[in-house]
Amino acid sequence: MRHGLMLAACIGWTMAASTAVTAVTAATPVKVAVDGASRAAPVTKYEYGMFIEPIGGLVARTLWAEMLDDRKFYYPVVAPAFDQPPPLNAEGRPGVSYRKWRPIGGDTAVTMDTKVPYVGTQSPVVAVDAAVRKGFSQSGIGVAKGKRYDGYLLLAGDPGAKVEVALVWGPGPNDRQVVALPAPGGDWRRAEIGFTPAADTADARLEITGLGSGSFRVGAVSLMPADNIRGWRADTTAIARSLNSGMWRLPGGNFLSDWDWHGAIGPRDKRAPMFDHAWSAMQPNDIGMDEWLDLTRIIGVEPYVTVNAGLGDANSAAEEVEYLNGPATSTWGARRAANGHPEPYGVKFWNIGNEPYGWWQIGKTSLDYFMIKHNAFAEAMRAVDPTITLIGSGAMPDQGHPRGTKENASLESVGPKFGTEWDWTGGLLAKAWGNFDGISEHWYDQPEVRPNAPADAELMEYARSPSNQVRMKAEQWKIYQQRFPAMKDKKTFLAIDEYAYFGEVNLKSALAYSMVLQEMLRHTDFLTMGAFTTGASTMDSTPTDAVLNTTGQVFKLYGEHFGAGVTPVSVQGDAPQPEPRFPVGYNHPKVRAGSPTYPLDVIAGLAPDGKTLRIGVVNPTFTPQSVKLDLKSLALKGAGRKWVLSGASLKAQNKVGAPAGVTITEGSAPRPGTGLIVQPISTTVFEFPVDPAKR
Repeated sequence: MRHGLMLAACIGWTMAASTAVTAVTAATPVKVAVDGASRAAPVTKYEYGMFIEPIGGLVARTLWAEMLDDRKFYYPVVAPAFDQPPPLNAEGRPGVSYRKWRPIGGDTAVTMDTKVPYVGTQSPVVAVDAAVRKGFSQSGIGVAKGKRYDGYLLLAGDPGAKVEVALVWGPGPNDRQVVALPAPGGDWRRAEIGFTPAADTADARLEITGLGSGSFRVGAVSLMPADNIRGWRADTTAIARSLNSGMWRLPGGNFLSDWDWHGAIGPRDKRAPMFDHAWSAMQPNDIGMDEWLDLTRIIGVEPYVTVNAGLGDANSAAEEVEYLNGPATSTWGARRAANGHPEPYGVKFWNIGNEPYGWWQIGKTSLDYFMIKHNAFAEAMRAVDPTITLIGSGAMPDQGHPRGTKENASLESVGPKFGTEWDWTGGLLAKAWGNFDGISEHWYDQPEVRPNAPADAELMEYARSPSNQVRMKAEQWKIYQQRFPAMKDKKTFLAIDEYAYFGEVNLKSALAYSMVLQEMLRHTDFLTMGAFTTGASTMDSTPTDAVLNTTGQVFKLYGEHFGAGVTPVSVQGDAPQPEPRFPVGYNHPKVRAGSPTYPLDVIAGLAPDGKTLRIGVVNPTFTPQSVKLDLKSLALKGAGRKWVLSGASLKAQNKVGAPAGVTITEGSAPRPGTGLIVQPISTTVFEFPVDPAKR
């Protein structure tokens, strides 16, 4: 994921409009011609994929069930005054903040053993006495009343130390539960703990303290909800299963470029924590390739693995392929089997590197050098498993510009960049042909306010902005197909495996994401994979609960009705999408996405069995719209159904603990006659039975 797009500040610019925005009411039908004989390639199950990256707490506090930060003591246990700030990341910004362990019984109650730590570089040591309870604690933990939480400690020390672990959920003397641990010994021993709090709180505290004589040491601590599924949260993974994703791309991202997968296999407690310099964040290394692959099985998707081509090397990538796909008789397959997974995972999709073109990347190289690197990776990985599908890390010319400069790319402006250092996709096609099956592209867009626009124009231009990113990629892909005709023969595919419209998560952004998915579905002949940033961003979650948010509702709607096997058919009209009248900011491609059915955006497709016609309509206006259908090579034989995604206002959200502001409601749809009515600020999917005799 690109750093700069997270917090980009955009400067306004103006551009004359060639087409005026026309007010359209339900009394003025929008003409929509659907041609059943003009068909694109069927939708693949990979169109609605998700990207995931362990940036700080993005996974740790959403999908992963561990409730404690820094459970292996990467940071020393000190009072706040002695904290050292983490180094700045690639953009000079502070890193991720974590809940810290704090001493109990005085600032010097805890020392750090750096000579014989349990794991990593240090473990806490507490010298106890008979009068003052000493130890350490971590606060800010969310718990739910009546829910069971189980965990353990790795404990060693002197038998005279009487160690207790307490979960504290309130200020009163009875707002706690205490577990007395067995007397420690010279060897590390696992001591089990379990709690059932009597109240809800977002600020519970875990205390590990002792009295008596001698000292005790703690090597690692863990606490999870008892209903966790092999380390993953039960509630959020259930939501993830509802997204119809097809595949998840993992484990990163920028994170990958200085992460060695070898350090995150085997027993979790013995994996040393590491520092992720890409995001300036500590990683406990609890989530390794076995855990990531287990997640994909829990949520019912295929894994798409990206290998470290930043600081990583081809041999390490080949070993990773063998670890995941090799037989148990192979060197790394045997290691996998010893770690409890005797059968190969059979990972099909593999991506070489993440955004190697980006100045923000650790291990960034020149285009020519990375092509040498890509080819070496491909050769080594395919030598281990010739059946894998390799995806090269591309970047079309619209992405490339010097650091510190900004651009709103057009097809005319990017023309001179083809074949230059700014053209990494072209570099793959010219210098790595035969060593990839598909090419990845990323895009991020920044929602911006259009202060001078009337409400209807502001909404429409806001909603259309990110779909222009997809259209720009599609238009450039067609240029590549002209320059490299073998792409069509080989069926080289495009994977937009990171994308997001940062900012709001509400009905307004849901309309924009609906247009993004519809634009992607217009190009299924070559755009066969997509991965939204991120899988965890489809839900609103707290430490104790989660709901599908408005973005997740969009993926659920399209995944269910325009999922794998649906065949898109041509949609035409007589109202082309206009150029924006109120353009703002930078990094907004100058193309016009959408169907020629302004102000609506419309797609259509035939169900896998060919028995139903499905029509998706996004209405980014405050007015009901009427659709007049003109069917070609198709006939409908009766009434149908409709599913409407909408809410009371553009700011409507889906938040934990509140009624859903954006819902999908199902109802009947009369057989189209004079027209279909589409309600304001909505995305609607219509479904009608097709007359088989007139197809």
